[in-house]
Amino acid sequence: MAKIRVVVVDDSALVRSLLTEIINRQADMTCVGAAADPLVAREMIRELNPDVITLDVEMPRMDGLEFLSRLMRLRPMPVVMVSTLTEQGAETTLRALEMGAVDFVAKPRIGVSSGLQELAGDIVDKIRVAASAHVKRLPPAATGTPAPHASGVTEPPRAALPRVSTEKIICIGASTGGTEAIREVLMPMPADAPAIVITQHMPPGFTTSFANRLNTLCRIRVQEAQHGQRILPGHAYIAPGGHHLRIDRSGSNYVAVVEDTEPVNRHRPSVEVLFKSAARVLGPNALGIMLTGMGADGAQAMREMKDAGSYNYVQDEASCVVFGMPRMAIQCGAAHEILPLSQIASAVLARLASAPAGVRHRI
Repeated sequence: MAKIRVVVVDDSALVRSLLTEIINRQADMTCVGAAADPLVAREMIRELNPDVITLDVEMPRMDGLEFLSRLMRLRPMPVVMVSTLTEQGAETTLRALEMGAVDFVAKPRIGVSSGLQELAGDIVDKIRVAASAHVKRLPPAATGTPAPHASGVTEPPRAALPRVSTEKIICIGASTGGTEAIREVLMPMPADAPAIVITQHMPPGFTTSFANRLNTLCRIRVQEAQHGQRILPGHAYIAPGGHHLRIDRSGSNYVAVVEDTEPVNRHRPSVEVLFKSAARVLGPNALGIMLTGMGADGAQAMREMKDAGSYNYVQDEASCVVFGMPRMAIQCGAAHEILPLSQIASAVLARLASAPAGVRHRI
């Protein structure tokens, strides 16, 4: 079986050396080149034709985002960003994901050598996922700030938005490719949409920027979930990086429970935790959405949601960056509908406008 061919692009000689060593330790991949800046990388890509690039955000001669933008317009290929764990680094990383990067690794600001070695398993896992990801060409006009519904989602005119039931709660799970998929589901939602609770696999330090960025784009209010807060219509709550998020009851209210317990399915936050709580607490008042992502996290719990009365949507393979989590949800029998990403929001809104609250849905 052919090895995954990787080119490392980073202005730090230490990081280039460490990433090269980490990659070459794997039996299924090889580092075929390492470049100190994007201009050298451009020639390496032409000559070596790698399967995956790791790309630093901050580099001399050409900014990493500018290089990514040109690459995804002219020669789209899987890219894993290597970003610094800072607020500015988080915002830049989110722009990179909007522009087509498959995933990212957050390198530590201090203790880089030991930090990258500790992240070695995560790094090579993300390279493997990237090698099989569905990568799309960036439109010529793309600049790193997303145009509304740039990938084909059609937003209904404000007057055409239906009045929807707000007694439901929409539960979303996603991983690789999920930041953009979540944006496309949330942007069409009216200001009076039901509450939305989201688990996206993301490390600490990035979910605050992710929530803030979505909040500027959406009519609903998007925020990081806080322990004990009421879950209200017109709001979306994102699991904080490094913490699980589940739903519970407090009297007649639904509340968010944020907890720093052990990882589930190797993840914290885990979709499994959120979806299991939805099955237990919400029953038929839940709608489940499984978006792009690697692995099986949340698939079995989504089936539990279905058995408890939830109505579930799963993103189809053609529109996924990675079809792992959706595929497993389908295999578990958890899906009522399998739809392209561009149709999920409108399907949910149509169901909310037509279905009485609390009705148990069956296939």
